[in-house]
Amino acid sequence: MRSTPSRYELGLLASMVVLLTWSGIHPHDRFTWWLETAPIFIGVPVLIWLYPRLRLTPLTYGLIWLHCLILMAGGHYTYARVPLGFWMEDWFGFTRNHYDRIGHLAQGFIPAMVAREILIRRSPLRGSRWLPFFVVCFCLAFSALYELIEFWTAITAGGAASDFLGTQGDPWDTQWDMQLALIGAVASVLLLSRVQDRQLATMPAG
Repeated sequence: MRSTPSRYELGLLASMVVLLTWSGIHPHDRFTWWLETAPIFIGVPVLIWLYPRLRLTPLTYGLIWLHCLILMAGGHYTYARVPLGFWMEDWFGFTRNHYDRIGHLAQGFIPAMVAREILIRRSPLRGSRWLPFFVVCFCLAFSALYELIEFWTAITAGGAASDFLGTQGDPWDTQWDMQLALIGAVASVLLLSRVQDRQLATMPAG
């Protein structure tokens, strides 16, 4: 299996390092920045370590890069203060900053393709009609776990975790987050499965 990184993969990694550096320069709240970017510091090294044995498709790497960008912006500004969310308030007449909704939609949309690719390549589900169901279930479980992490962080850190929670006074914030992750996962499976399958067909077996 060829393990030499492509220019596309190296470009994604290099730009991610640059953007992560920007994100970490004078963030709104350093503690929140660490919490929001922790998945990057965990996930990216794991992907690099797995690369010689599990090289993912360009689509999946591109989506992971996008997810990291969403996390970095949320970490730098905090989710309730990201400028895009304020622009959306002006454009659509929202009463709150909805950038966190984008983040949770992505929390289903992007991991769906990661989970789908790994299940196709490393499990008996390749070609199974159950594959989309298990992909969506994984994303919903992942979203629920993230909400529990927020809950545990709030109990441990108290008021210091308020920016990380980002509820903005919405009592149904947790339910909205999980629902958007569910919608994102279903949309991803419907919209991107064929693209991913075409890319998988060009990848070496394994």
